[in-house]
Amino acid sequence: MDDARTDAAAGRLGNAAAQLERALRIEPRNPRLWQELARVRLKQGDYMQVEGLAARSNSWARDDPALRAENWRLIARSREARGDEAGAKAALEAAERQR
Repeated sequence: MDDARTDAAAGRLGNAAAQLERALRIEPRNPRLWQELARVRLKQGDYMQVEGLAARSNSWARDDPALRAENWRLIARSREARGDEAGAKAALEAAERQR
């Protein structure tokens, strides 16, 4: 994940995504890897994938309300980018309920 973050910060989003996808083949139940891939997809503008990846992260993040809340914020950002203001608002409300 560190290498993927380094690549993402340097703008090598394709490399970052590939590294995270490889890591997910090894640890498919790791919610942080799913969230990190959602972040990369958000930077790439692949907003529909962001929602699915963040939801997958939430499905594995049972005892981590902070992680779930951040996933909902990623979903809100993807919805906002697509012009879905009502959906973004609902996602932000879901993030607040995680506390």
